[in-house]
Amino acid sequence: MAKIIAVCRSKEKGRKKEAIRKGIMKEAYGLVGDAHANCRTHRQVSLLAIESINKMRDMGFDLGPGDFAENLTTTKLNLVSLPVGTQLSIGEKIILAVTQIGKECHTDCAVYRQIGQCVMPREGIFAKVIHGGSVRAGDEIRIVKGRE
Repeated sequence: MAKIIAVCRSKEKGRKKEAIRKGIMKEAYGLVGDAHANCRTHRQVSLLAIESINKMRDMGFDLGPGDFAENLTTTKLNLVSLPVGTQLSIGEKIILAVTQIGKECHTDCAVYRQIGQCVMPREGIFAKVIHGGSVRAGDEIRIVKGRE
C-alpha cells in the first residue's frame, strides 16, 4: 500500500522543510503554512519518494524527509511513472492532480549547496490541490484517475 511517510513545510523557499504532525491542504493553494503554497502556480505541492531519498543515503549522505524541500514524502508509489494529469487521493478527502514531473535544478537549494547533487529535479513531482483536507504520516495514497 502506498502511503505518506512525512508531511513537511518551511516558511522560506530554498530551505529544507521540517516534518509536522499534521498539515492542511487547501484547494487551489497547497500546504497551509508552506512557502511554496500559491494559488497562482501549478506547483502547489511537491512529492518525493523515500526510495529516492534512500538512493542518496546509500551514497553516504545523511538525508531524510523534508531535506529535498518536498512537502510529502511517500513510499511504495513510483511517482515519476505517473503521467501529468493523474489524480491521487490521500487520506479521506484530499485529491491532488499531478502537474509536473521533475524540475530544473537550481544551485540555491539547501541539498545542492550541502552535497552538490539532488534527486528532486529527476524524481520529484508536483501537483495542484483539487480537493483539500488534513494530511499526516501514515495516510494512504491511491491513484483515482489517470490522464485523459
